[in-house]
Amino acid sequence: MKKMFAIVGVINYLAVVFLNAFTDLGHKIIIQNTVFKVYDGTTQIILSAIVNALMLLPFILVFSPSGYLSDRFAKNIVMKHAALLAVFITLVITFSYYQGWFFTAFALTFLLALQSALYSPAKYGYIKELVGIKHISDGNGMLQAITTSAILLGIIVYTILFETLLGDVFATKEDILKTIAPLGWLLVLGSVVEYMLTLKLPNKMIKATRKKFEFAKYIKGFYLKKNLIMLRRKKEVFDSVIALSLFWSISQVVLAIFGEYAKSELGITNTIIVQGVMTFSVIGIVFGSMLSSAFSRYYINSGLSTLSALGIAFMLFAIPFTTNTLFLGIEFVLFGLFSGMLLVPLNAKIQHLSPDIHLGTIVAGNNFVQTLFMFSFLMLTTLFAYFGMNAKILFFVMGVVALYLLYRLLKRYLVMAVWTLFESILKIRYKCTYIGLKHIGQNTPILLVGNHVSWIDWFILQLPLERRVVFLIDKDIYNNKFLKPIFKLGDLIPISQKASKDSFIETSMKLKNGKIVAIFPEGEISRSSDVAKFYRGYEFIDRGGAAIVPFYIDGVFGSLFARHKGEGSRNFFRKREITLYFGEPISHDIKADELREIVVSLKC
Repeated sequence: MKKMFAIVGVINYLAVVFLNAFTDLGHKIIIQNTVFKVYDGTTQIILSAIVNALMLLPFILVFSPSGYLSDRFAKNIVMKHAALLAVFITLVITFSYYQGWFFTAFALTFLLALQSALYSPAKYGYIKELVGIKHISDGNGMLQAITTSAILLGIIVYTILFETLLGDVFATKEDILKTIAPLGWLLVLGSVVEYMLTLKLPNKMIKATRKKFEFAKYIKGFYLKKNLIMLRRKKEVFDSVIALSLFWSISQVVLAIFGEYAKSELGITNTIIVQGVMTFSVIGIVFGSMLSSAFSRYYINSGLSTLSALGIAFMLFAIPFTTNTLFLGIEFVLFGLFSGMLLVPLNAKIQHLSPDIHLGTIVAGNNFVQTLFMFSFLMLTTLFAYFGMNAKILFFVMGVVALYLLYRLLKRYLVMAVWTLFESILKIRYKCTYIGLKHIGQNTPILLVGNHVSWIDWFILQLPLERRVVFLIDKDIYNNKFLKPIFKLGDLIPISQKASKDSFIETSMKLKNGKIVAIFPEGEISRSSDVAKFYRGYEFIDRGGAAIVPFYIDGVFGSLFARHKGEGSRNFFRKREITLYFGEPISHDIKADELREIVVSLKC
């Protein structure tokens, strides 16, 4: 993370992202708080849904142009011009406040969102260009944390200033706007500073697209069809887009209905309290984003998104049963925490799998699909509210949608989710360090060979590798009737000293298919601190073009999972530090004794 901040332009970029979100949200909060003060019940839900829809509609309308601009021109240039446009829009919004033109200010929400829609693909695509693939998870985690921090601060600042300027004496929505009109200058100031910062962003464009944008094709939907085909070209990218769309749809509905729920069910009329409770979710997103970065240290951890979807569903079912404001705040923190852990891996996955030349179009397509989902959900919310469905029921409906989101993620990332669950448990008591990870190729077949010191060696080996490792396991353990279904799911290979030929044949097939296979030549977990004799069995494996990568696990002796308990005592409250050393690949044939010596020497 520190190395990422040393990259020229990163701090400026994050400041631009912060101000963009802070300013956009500020106007929306002013309009929403005005609606909250003046209207009740069904009308309040409908107007809240409409103002959210106005923020979303431009992302649908300018899907193709925004993607084209991001791919055709340097992203920092697009951001600069969009920020300048925001200066003029906020000036007009401020003027409408002073005139008391509520519906004009309400409609200008669309124009401010239009500027953001043109801005968005360049803003989110720029992070990959700026920090590179190496820091993409950290970059997305920080991007999400900064955005949500801006939302958090925006809600707090604009709501407190709104209540402070307004007081208790007002008659109409026009009176409210005239009273809080000075807040418009804060919007203008944010836009001006944002524009000045965009002037200092470095140009990171490597290759621009040569395609031309034709307005006639845009109107006929030609670009829309073509860009959606591009978006669906990689199924994992499209699945991530759908998952994000479902999540943001749920979030938009929650934002639209919580005010009415707080007012009708809890009797809360102060906007600071209402917005404050929802603000707790933003705090959770910040911590969830940072936690996601920690879990994605070695690769983009998509399994984390799956577990987070379960947490989101649970929170949505719990909120309608909660009447205590403090408990509601805790539930919104957890909702945000799970949200952050879901968002970062999925966004990083989209960016990582998208070709640089089409990244702007794919990000714009992502925005389009997400916005279409959110807009549709808000329109359905408006319809349901019109026919008398209250906020409490709508929370349960969103809980069901979250369960469907969980189902979709489980279909793709079930195995990853199981590994992530194990990782979460392991991190409580262990801190793992990996040396020599560069020796593990991204796509090459590898036979991992090393010492066997505990029952969790398999997990320590798998933790830093996105590619699934196939392990050879004792046949008697494999045939346990309770564990066998899990071992089959993990694609383990059973082996015994008496019947190893079939196991070696299966191992050879895995290697020829480009897999990573791990074997412990000692044959059992070590009962001492010394590396025992290596059996020659692995020598009979037809490795094809696979290289042997030796490894040495250090630091597990004395743990609950080791047979050798070591000497001395350890602090229960201190994490055990484990180091795993990977050696240089060995492409030639090597005898067991020689390989054992190499493994032992890795620690030195």
